[in-house]
Amino acid sequence: MTLRAVVIGVGHYLPARVVPNSELEALVETTDEWIKSRSGIERRHFAAEGEMTSDLGAHAARAALAHAGLQASDIDAVILATSTADLTFPSAATMIQAKIGAGGFAFDVQAVCAGFVFALTTANALILAGQARRVLVIGAETFSRLMDWKDRTTCVLFGDGAGALVLEAQEGTGTSADRGILSADLHSDGQFKDLLYVDGGVSTGTTGHLRMQGKEVFRHAVEKLASTAHAALEKAGLTAGDVDWIVPHQANIRIIEGTAKKMQLPMDQVVVTVQDHGNTSAASIPLALSVGVKRGQIKPGDLLVTEAIGGGLAWGSVVLRW
Repeated sequence: MTLRAVVIGVGHYLPARVVPNSELEALVETTDEWIKSRSGIERRHFAAEGEMTSDLGAHAARAALAHAGLQASDIDAVILATSTADLTFPSAATMIQAKIGAGGFAFDVQAVCAGFVFALTTANALILAGQARRVLVIGAETFSRLMDWKDRTTCVLFGDGAGALVLEAQEGTGTSADRGILSADLHSDGQFKDLLYVDGGVSTGTTGHLRMQGKEVFRHAVEKLASTAHAALEKAGLTAGDVDWIVPHQANIRIIEGTAKKMQLPMDQVVVTVQDHGNTSAASIPLALSVGVKRGQIKPGDLLVTEAIGGGLAWGSVVLRW
């Protein structure tokens, strides 16, 4: 028998404040049509004043635990993917751990929009190594607080939210028919730092704002996302033809469509939520997974590919059977 990290619970949380494109028209020179035509985004959620990333993550964690039928005390580890932690330290994961009453250990993973894929891969490794039996993997962001509200090319794209999965160690047959994580593929290349970054941080003494070269990011995204997805499928002994659903990072509908086309899969096999949430960075994949389950799209036994790319550049994918 082979050990697998199996998803047994999923949940998400969105802040109460919904910000339609029309509201942003009063802030910057833009229109609803301009935003939708370039990104597919129609609305997004913004965290309330005093509502922190750890608050969003804790809400999503509780939802995932409820879906799994577990208590926080059943969890051995909490891994949070985020680039917008409440404080420089301690990690926001430890804050979530305290808020929900979990034991074990907790830490953050920072790979920007690819963060959840990196966190999921890390959780899988902990389970396979016998370091944890159940791991809560969360993506949570408050990217609205990194926006330059004078830059219409970036400030209209991002939103806040959180999603979470509960992974559990289960015995499998060692074949691709098993439920759970079947393979992963991770990459990064620091030479592309200037394509997508925040121009501030602890060492600079400023918080900074998000900066992006959109056309260059798009060019890298479609190629790298399709390539990493194929690589992960190959590691699992599968092909794109075996895939039931792509659950991509929800950055831009054009990137999502371009990646699906490159993988020769129709858009009706892609879970799309970008229109309602915008780009929620590391939260977007678990958010989309949770929404996909609630919609009735994702069902037990389905083969999923999740893939994401973010600042670094960092990118990767995970193949799992739901």
